[in-house]
Amino acid sequence: MSIKTNLESIKQTLPEDVTLVAVSKTKPDESILEAYTAGQRIFGENKIQEMARKWEALPKDIEWHMIGHVQRNKVKYMAEFVSLVHGVDSFKLLQEINKQAEKHDRTIRCLLQVHIAQEETKFGLDKNEVNALVASEEYKQLSHIKIVGLMGMATYTPDKSQIKKEFKYLKAIYDNLKGKLPDISILSMGMSGDYMLAIEEGSTMVRIGSSIFGARDYSLL
Repeated sequence: MSIKTNLESIKQTLPEDVTLVAVSKTKPDESILEAYTAGQRIFGENKIQEMARKWEALPKDIEWHMIGHVQRNKVKYMAEFVSLVHGVDSFKLLQEINKQAEKHDRTIRCLLQVHIAQEETKFGLDKNEVNALVASEEYKQLSHIKIVGLMGMATYTPDKSQIKKEFKYLKAIYDNLKGKLPDISILSMGMSGDYMLAIEEGSTMVRIGSSIFGARDYSLL
């Protein structure tokens, strides 16, 4: 099936209040343009320099989301244009994003990444770290970032009850955080294999790649 057909069929499954991020990592510009022509404007990348190259080459009304693990020394390459950083997993990273955003006279929107999966390989803060971060005076001094919500990745497992439990846990942290940061509005959880479960548990943003673009070419990772 074509990218356009895949996009249309996925969009039919999404409630109006759920935002679709088309995960275009490793995909060529032609595939992104096909999705763009079909009306998609939000794309997610997991490597900053690949995203920067695509930003240079592709239409300027594309909204680029950094969805992968962020190395602090590479923040400068995306600070000029990135729309949302999903994977903020430390205060030091938040400080660096703030520093680079200031150079471009921008405020960069960020999601705090929460570790909810059983796998140790996943990055993220725990519940206590999230609460401590947003309560800190140091955080309140950062005027060029804006925390707009949370992101999490569930365990890679066929056990739907495990996945639902993890998403439910993240939603509870999000609801609690909303009491401290009333302006937050994004709960980014759910990918190609589990996004319907994520939506059931309150996700407002899903990150879908292979169901739109086809299987990923792992030789390019």
